[in-house]
Amino acid sequence: MTRVLALAPITTPELAPPETVSVAARTGYAQVGLRLLPSSPGGFAWPLATDAALLRGTLARLRDTGVHVLDIDIIRQGPDCDPAQYDRFFETGATLGARAVLLAADDPDPGRRRDVFVALCQRAARFGLTIDLEFMPWTAVPDLAAAMAELRATDQPNAGVVIDTLHVARSDTPIAALRAVEPRWLHYMQICDAPAERPATTEALIHAARSERLFPGEGALDLAGMLTALPADIPISIEVPRETLARTVPAEERARRAREATEALLARLP
Repeated sequence: MTRVLALAPITTPELAPPETVSVAARTGYAQVGLRLLPSSPGGFAWPLATDAALLRGTLARLRDTGVHVLDIDIIRQGPDCDPAQYDRFFETGATLGARAVLLAADDPDPGRRRDVFVALCQRAARFGLTIDLEFMPWTAVPDLAAAMAELRATDQPNAGVVIDTLHVARSDTPIAALRAVEPRWLHYMQICDAPAERPATTEALIHAARSERLFPGEGALDLAGMLTALPADIPISIEVPRETLARTVPAEERARRAREATEALLARLP
């Protein structure tokens, strides 16, 4: 089976959306993810929701290349998250033809967090988008068990969970738990590799996740076990930020290496 592979935005963060699409097309990706909102204060993002020329240029590049948008990111759902403020974000995602919205849950209040998540799902549904919760060890939803508890408690038809291979490993989520996730919750996954040793501090954990991952096959994560535990047709977003490598290796070459490494891993699966 041919897997759908997407180029994640943090793999080539220096590229504006039109260039991301072109690089994806030249390096063998069928889809891309696009970052419209930063993941942290001062982090990179592209103003597709407010820059009409940038949006037009991105749409033209999508039409010219045949590449599609898998997901847009990122909603960081903190204590002050107002679902009404995301309508323009959702509208832009729909215009781009995106399927999914990535969300990280930072609100420590369970009741408020779930109420707001429901509201975000309902607003996104108007635009044909899913809201996909990514568990991360340093957030209010730190592992797969916590993420599934959120999804079952809120019970939204367009909600899902993002399986990121790094966060599976760093949260000590067992591979058996991946097999137990119902396919209806799985809209796409993210893949990368990493050393076996977990970073010693939260700051180091975050830095590694945002800036220094490894191409599949370069590290020690049980990627084959994770992939075989998930549906064979799940789209794969290749998310491999390499801040140090980016100083000497251009974005297009890094994108190519990421795809080739992923395809080599997939070819070895039973």
